[in-house]
Amino acid sequence: MSQDIRQPSADPQNTQKNAAQPCPQRVPLHRRIGRKVQSIPLSTKLVACIIVLLTIGTIGISFSIRTLVGNYLLQKTDNQLVNQAQMIFNSMDSLDSTTSEDGRSLVNTYYVEVRDSEYKRTGAGSVPMLREGVVSEPSLPSDGSINGVTLGEPFTTQAVVHVTTSRVPDHAIMQAAQSPWRVVALPWSEKSKIGEVKNSGVVFIGLSLSDQIDTANTLTRFCAMVGIAVVLIGVILGTIVVQSTLAPLKRIEKTAAKIAAGDLSQRVPDLPENTEVGSLSMSLNTMLTRIEESFHAQEETTEKMKRFVSDASHELRTPLAAIHGYAELYKMQRDMPGALERADESIAHIEASSARMTVLVEDLLSLARLDEGRGIDITQQVKLTSVVKDAADDLHALDPDRGITCGQVVLQPGQDMNNPARLTFQPGQMPDITLTGDASRLRQVVTNIVGNIHRYTPADSPVEVSMGVLTASVSPESLSRMPSNEQSLRHLVEAIEVGQSMQVGMNYAIVRFSDHGPGVPAEARSKIFERFYTADPSRARQKGGTGLGMAIAQSVVKAHHGFICASGSEGTGLTLTVVLPVAPVEPRPLAQTSDERKGDKRGRRPKKTVMQTPEKA
Repeated sequence: MSQDIRQPSADPQNTQKNAAQPCPQRVPLHRRIGRKVQSIPLSTKLVACIIVLLTIGTIGISFSIRTLVGNYLLQKTDNQLVNQAQMIFNSMDSLDSTTSEDGRSLVNTYYVEVRDSEYKRTGAGSVPMLREGVVSEPSLPSDGSINGVTLGEPFTTQAVVHVTTSRVPDHAIMQAAQSPWRVVALPWSEKSKIGEVKNSGVVFIGLSLSDQIDTANTLTRFCAMVGIAVVLIGVILGTIVVQSTLAPLKRIEKTAAKIAAGDLSQRVPDLPENTEVGSLSMSLNTMLTRIEESFHAQEETTEKMKRFVSDASHELRTPLAAIHGYAELYKMQRDMPGALERADESIAHIEASSARMTVLVEDLLSLARLDEGRGIDITQQVKLTSVVKDAADDLHALDPDRGITCGQVVLQPGQDMNNPARLTFQPGQMPDITLTGDASRLRQVVTNIVGNIHRYTPADSPVEVSMGVLTASVSPESLSRMPSNEQSLRHLVEAIEVGQSMQVGMNYAIVRFSDHGPGVPAEARSKIFERFYTADPSRARQKGGTGLGMAIAQSVVKAHHGFICASGSEGTGLTLTVVLPVAPVEPRPLAQTSDERKGDKRGRRPKKTVMQTPEKA
């Protein structure tokens, strides 16, 4: 008993803990139902909707048909009662022996009950008798009363069944006998001997609705069977259509699973674009293509970054090692005879290495700024002709024995498939070209090109420097996205050919530097613009090359929405082409109409008269 008493008192802390813990909220019923509905597959939902719609439609149509047929049969029965009432009343005295035109006994068809003026049964009339002694009568108002029955208006009443024999009647007969009756009450009158007509009472004439009910039931069964067949066929066809329609979605699901696993080359099967699934497939394929391109571009960028960091580390390690080596050499030889002369030599090497490292670091910083979109202002008015002429003068100062020829860039039309259109050099005066850009950066581009010519070509090899403005049917955005290779240059020449003939597109300034040195192999020309690429590393180290000049030039040109590429010169050598946007092409003036030409002619006639007047004088 002590344990039983102490046990509850030992749990206050637990009770407090349990009370402090929040009770889980009960999810409302409609949310739980919504979650269950959402968990059902779409195909199941669609098939269920088809079943429900077909069932509702079939039931509605069947009910409407039964109602219409029932009302029609009831109206036909009412008309039959009213039309046959007088004939039945006139033949009431001989009902037992009279047959209708179709051969059926009226006794077995119509119920007749006659009442006097006080609505009391007179005993006259007839009661139809069915087979096996079954008698069916309509339930009428009690004797001596009409109980609100309107004369001349048919009404429906229940049947009263009597069995006159000891045999158990058939179920079908009993079901027919229990069918409701359709009854109409009509007044009847008699003529007296003196010819007066007086109201003698009311006659009830009824007709069983068993035939009408049997017809309606038969029609209902037929509609039910047809409805079930329609629902089954609709479910089968709907299931096939839904499954075939959703099959592409399942293929999309499988494709998405493969893509999620890392296979970005997967594509959704193409379907007609006018369908919803086809439009979805096209959009998904477009998205997947862009994702794959972005992923590959990211991988390429990452690889380039790794290679760039590795190359930068290597290039920086070389001057640092030279500085460290010459410093250690000076430290070791400072106490030896001739230390002063050796110290001067070591300091000279250290100074040269530090200068090269400084240039390399500056180029790296410049590239970093350009990659981030900083360090460039393309809103200045730049006289490109002056920049190119200054670069040509600098090259002449570096290599006095080199022949430098200036001229214009012109388009040589193509003759056939073997001789397509191309850009050529035409000696003469370079045109004056002014464009919007960054003057210092464009000067850096031209200076880097001239520096490469100075480093990698013989000092006495000739160079052609040319400029020109040509129209090309390509936008600056598309031009800047073109890769720096000769195939892109051919596309550009084709665009220039179209732009020159149609006078549509953009005016571009084209600057070309063509040398006749050893040149660069065709497979290595696109690598010129890669970072730390040098065609001749030993020569580059002798003349201070870092391998970043052309990469900087490419970044600057692309920042100006331009294009740069390396191609082979005629004979031997290398040609560097720089394309920069100048201004859009001005639209051509509209052709004059005949009325305008007449007006011009009329306007020119007085001028001719004025011009002729001094001559006559």
